[in-house]
Amino acid sequence: MTNEILILLSFFFIYGGVVLFYRLFGKDGLLAFSVIATLLANIEVLILVRAFGIEMTLGNVLFASTFLITDILSENHGKKDANRAVLISTLCSVVFIVLSQIWILYTPSENDWASGAFKTIFSSTPRIVCASLIVYLVSQLADVWLYHKWWDWCRKHFGDERKGLWIRNNGSTLISQLLNTFLYTFLAFYGTYEISTLISIFISSYLIFIITSLLDTPFVYWCRKIGTDMKSNGTAPETR
Repeated sequence: MTNEILILLSFFFIYGGVVLFYRLFGKDGLLAFSVIATLLANIEVLILVRAFGIEMTLGNVLFASTFLITDILSENHGKKDANRAVLISTLCSVVFIVLSQIWILYTPSENDWASGAFKTIFSSTPRIVCASLIVYLVSQLADVWLYHKWWDWCRKHFGDERKGLWIRNNGSTLISQLLNTFLYTFLAFYGTYEISTLISIFISSYLIFIITSLLDTPFVYWCRKIGTDMKSNGTAPETR
């Protein structure tokens, strides 16, 4: 099976998983999926592959799904719940990183077979780890803030706050992903690669995020429908 097919299958599995978790567990399901996606993305990003004619790290779809989640929470439950998801995911990442660094400090038994692989996977440099946490927190909070700014703009111009969902969804995500890609590329790799290489990494990474951001729009509409059904059944709070 080719890398391209695997990436496409991952996209539908991950984004479909967001919808399924929301349908089954409401906003708590989104919080849980956000934590899962954040933790796994920080591991998957270590894998380098070539697909669609470019070399890329994995983890992009998982990470993009966290922006989908904050947009769904903003749309259906409000800014407070969206920011709460960001903070919970960030704190869970901190706990995971601290524990994983403790794991590799243990002296393995003579019968151990896994510690070498653990050290390879979890011996990320402090610089990359710190860059990942800072960029995630900043870009996600920016996404939530931008979403509601675009929502104010849509309500003002359309006279109906339900209209313009695709504008606030893509407007917030594309800008926050631009911020995310720029900050991570230069905080994690400046001084390690030439400027021309950094620019190449930035462009290729952002192109991937543009695609994943545009493709998440149908899933936002789908989840808004789920959220509307929840409110009509009295199982969800009022929007905003």
